[in-house]
Amino acid sequence: MCRRIMIVDDDKDALEVYRTRLSHAGFDVEIAESAEQALSRVKKFDPGLIVTDVRMSGMSGLELLSKIREAMEGVYVVVMTGHDDMETAVTAMKSGAFDFLVKPVDPKILQALAERCFRELNEDDEGPDTEDEEITLRSGQLIGRDPQMVEIYKTIGVLARNRATVLIRGETGTGKEVIAHAIHQHSVFSGEPFIAVNCTALTDTLLESELFGHTKGSFTGAISARRGYFELAGEGTIFLDEIGDTSPDFQTKLLRVLQERSFYPVGGEEPKTTHARVIAATHQPVEQLIKEGRFREDLYFRLRVVEIVVPPLRDRPGDIPLIASALLGRVREETHREVYRISDAALENLLSYNWPGNIRELENALMRGAIIARGSVIGEDHLVLGDHGVTSDDLTLDLAITRHVQWVLARCAGDKAAAAELLGISKKKLKDLL
Repeated sequence: MCRRIMIVDDDKDALEVYRTRLSHAGFDVEIAESAEQALSRVKKFDPGLIVTDVRMSGMSGLELLSKIREAMEGVYVVVMTGHDDMETAVTAMKSGAFDFLVKPVDPKILQALAERCFRELNEDDEGPDTEDEEITLRSGQLIGRDPQMVEIYKTIGVLARNRATVLIRGETGTGKEVIAHAIHQHSVFSGEPFIAVNCTALTDTLLESELFGHTKGSFTGAISARRGYFELAGEGTIFLDEIGDTSPDFQTKLLRVLQERSFYPVGGEEPKTTHARVIAATHQPVEQLIKEGRFREDLYFRLRVVEIVVPPLRDRPGDIPLIASALLGRVREETHREVYRISDAALENLLSYNWPGNIRELENALMRGAIIARGSVIGEDHLVLGDHGVTSDDLTLDLAITRHVQWVLARCAGDKAAAAELLGISKKKLKDLL
C-alpha cells in the first residue's frame, strides 16, 4: 500500500514539523489547515492514514473522523488534541479512531505510530471496523493527563464497541469501579442495569444468592424465591469487585457462567441463562494467588480477555492538581463549606505525599481540610496526610514534627490555642512550627 498520510491542523508551524519528519521517513504527506479543506482533497489524495487535530475553527476533528468513516473504507484516522479529557479520547476511539495522541506530539512518536498503522493496513486489507456510534460522557468520571490514563481512556472507547469480559487491576482507591461504569455507560447496552457487587462484603452463600438468586426454603431465611443479579441485569453489566478474595467454590460456579452463560439458583434444579457482561476487579496479586491454590487459573484467563491496569496515584503525580481541583466540587457538596481553592503550599504537600490510599485518600484529605479551613482556601495547616501525616519517605525530624503538629491541629478542629495547649507549647511556637 502507498504510504500516504494527510495531516489536518490549523497550526501551520505544527503542520510543517510533522510534514518534514514524515517526509524524511519516506511517507507521501499532504497537509490541510482545516477539516473542510481536508474533505475537499481526501479522495483525490487517497491516504491510508489521516492525522487530525480535534479543536479547529469550523468543523472539528471528531466531525471529520465521522465523515471519513462514512465516505471512505480502509482509512485509519489518528486524533490529536491538547485537551486530553476522557470524553474526547473515548469518543474518538468509540467512533473508530486508530489511536489518540495528546499534544504536543513528539514527531518521533507520530512517525512510529504511522509505521505501525501501515504495517496493520498491509496485514488487513479490509481496514478497521466501520461501525460509527454517538456517545455522551458525563464529565468528571475519570481525570488525568498522564499517558497511562490516556491509554485507559482509549481502551474504554474500544471496549464500548464489544462485549468482552474485562479484568481491572489496581490498588484500593484508584477508581476501578469508575472505569467499569464508564465501559458500561458508553456501550450500546448502557440503558440496561449496571450492578456492582463487593465480593468481600458477603459470605459465599449470600454472594451466590445475590448473583444467582435462590428458591424458597433453599437456606435459612429464604422465605420466598428471589431472582439474582445475573438474571436481573439483562444485557447490562455485572461488576464483581475484589474478585481475588472469593472462595474456590464460588470461582468454580462463576467459571460456569462465563463458559456456558448459564447458572443454577441456590436450591434450584433448572438452569437459567444470562446475557450480562462481566467486569471484574481486584487489588490482589492474582498470579501469586494461583501459585498458592487460592484462585483458579482457568477463571483468571476467562476474566482477563481484556486487562486494564490502573496506575496508583503516586505514579502519576502530575494528575494530582487536576484531580484535587475536580474533587473540590464534591467536597463542597458533602461538607457544605464554600472551599474553592487549594493553596500553593498545600498543593506542594499533596504532590510530595505517597498516597497509599490513592484517590479515595486524597478525597478524604480534602474533606477534612475543607471542614477545618476557615475561609475559601485549603491551606497546608488544614491537611492531615497519613496516620500522623508521616510517610516512610519522611525521615527528617523537622518534617515529622511539622506533620504531628498538623495532625494535632486537625484534632482540635483548627483551634490553635487548644492545639498549643495539647502540644505543651506557646501559641507563638505553634505559629513558628506551622
